[in-house]
Amino acid sequence: MDPRDPLSNQLLAALPAEEWLRWWPLLEPVELKLGQVIYESGHAQANVYFPTSAIVSLLYVTENGSSAEIAIVGFEGIVGIALFLGGETSPSRGVVQSAGQAFRLRANVIKEEFNRSLSVMHLMLRYAQALIAQISQTAVCNRHHSVEQQLCRWLLVSLDRLSTPHLYMTQELISNMLGVRREGVTENANKLQRMGLIRYSRGHIEVLDRPGLERMACECYGVVKKEYDRLLPPVMPS
Repeated sequence: MDPRDPLSNQLLAALPAEEWLRWWPLLEPVELKLGQVIYESGHAQANVYFPTSAIVSLLYVTENGSSAEIAIVGFEGIVGIALFLGGETSPSRGVVQSAGQAFRLRANVIKEEFNRSLSVMHLMLRYAQALIAQISQTAVCNRHHSVEQQLCRWLLVSLDRLSTPHLYMTQELISNMLGVRREGVTENANKLQRMGLIRYSRGHIEVLDRPGLERMACECYGVVKKEYDRLLPPVMPS
């Protein structure tokens, strides 16, 4: 997939021809930088984003500043569903987890298109259902599964949204995403490395054995992937 092509986003590629002809002149290409906050909790959102190569984490931030990731959005989705669901704001924060390309659409446009076209409405609502499934399963995973299982799930979900087996993420950032102590991430990352599943060095994680990683993960990864596959259009071949 070419990240400079908006059709590399799964939802944009699924738009009917008539809708696509209206949308494409209005899509603005943007480069999203690592750690960039694209919307804040409780603030009105001015745009939605359709990532093509970037990954955006949706984080819940507590009053004392602690945070935990509740979902990940990549080329399969859209960031900013509160706009077309009628809420305007969200209790989560959108932070770029992996730098890359996205396409931006103004808030008024997505709201008009959502109300104008049944095809757009149905597509966006199916995506919203898939995202809610990911949020719900993440809550279950964080409550009932080990840090090792959570880390494996997180690596797999991130990999599904990248075109390479390489991730650039420090253990401190991963611990913030998972809402666990850094020592727990370090211990389990080292274990996965000793098992030959990953190679980790200075913020660079390379997945060496994906099937092995899937065997180590809890059922949460498979449950969410199955729901995304069921609800969303198939990924176009690259």
